Amino acid sequence: MSVPFYVSPEQLMRDRADFARKGIAKGRSAIALQYADGILFVAENRSPALHKVAEIYDRMAFAAVGRYNEFENLRIAGVRLADMRGYSYDRRDVTGRALANAYAQTLGAIFSSGGEKPLEVEILVAEVGASAGDDQIYRLTYDGSIADVQGYAVMGGPADQVADYVGEHYRDGISLAGALRLAVDALAHDGTEVRELTPDQLEVAVLDRTRTQVRKFKRISEETLERILSESRPAPDPTDGETPEDAAASDGADAPAGDTSANPEDTASTEAPVAPPSNDDAPVAPPEDPNDNRPL
Repeated sequence: MSVPFYVSPEQLMRDRADFARKGIAKGRSAIALQYADGILFVAENRSPALHKVAEIYDRMAFAAVGRYNEFENLRIAGVRLADMRGYSYDRRDVTGRALANAYAQTLGAIFSSGGEKPLEVEILVAEVGASAGDDQIYRLTYDGSIADVQGYAVMGGPADQVADYVGEHYRDGISLAGALRLAVDALAHDGTEVRELTPDQLEVAVLDRTRTQVRKFKRISEETLERILSESRPAPDPTDGETPEDAAASDGADAPAGDTSANPEDTASTEAPVAPPSNDDAPVAPPEDPNDNRPL
């Protein structure tokens, strides 16, 4: 009789966690940001049909990274659960916390089971409230861990680098245009080189508490995204590329007539005339060659 192959539970869980993390890191990052009037979702997604961000219920949204077929099944299950609870009881009984707990139980059960592989997904469940203090963002990982996030959340890809950039520039009460520009810049800083992301490479949606409709979820089209990004782009500095000589010339040109403070040499010339040089003076050295780059 052969002895069965033994693996310690710690090693088994470690291997399953490494497997799930590697699969999630292969994709691109997604960001959720709280702004003044709601919650913004920005994900790098070049597919116009396969969405990473979707609506769950009236005031709730879902975002995910990883394997599409796996988190799409989770999204559909969440929509069914929310619809059933709202139909059986009341629409106000559908909350983001209850949905996040249901997702956590499902992910945890699959991860601890030895019969199937862990899901290679990370998801966000967000619910917009009547005020910024009532907003809720829950981040769930492949092993069923759940975290209540405040301000912003980043998942997928090089999430640590993107989160560091967001943390350095994020502030409470930021506008929609500012949050969108920050999210796009953060996604572009996910490697050693800064990339240029175009609107057709991004998937953007919001939970807007100011909408008069019951459903607060709204997608932002490429045209609207381009307009917001162009308006939030900082204006160019007129002094960029200006040499010190040009700056000095412009300062002299702006000085008013009769003002000798712009050129101290003019003031000195009016006080005492300068005697012409005599022939006994020492010769003057020729000017240095500006192309001579030899070390001093």
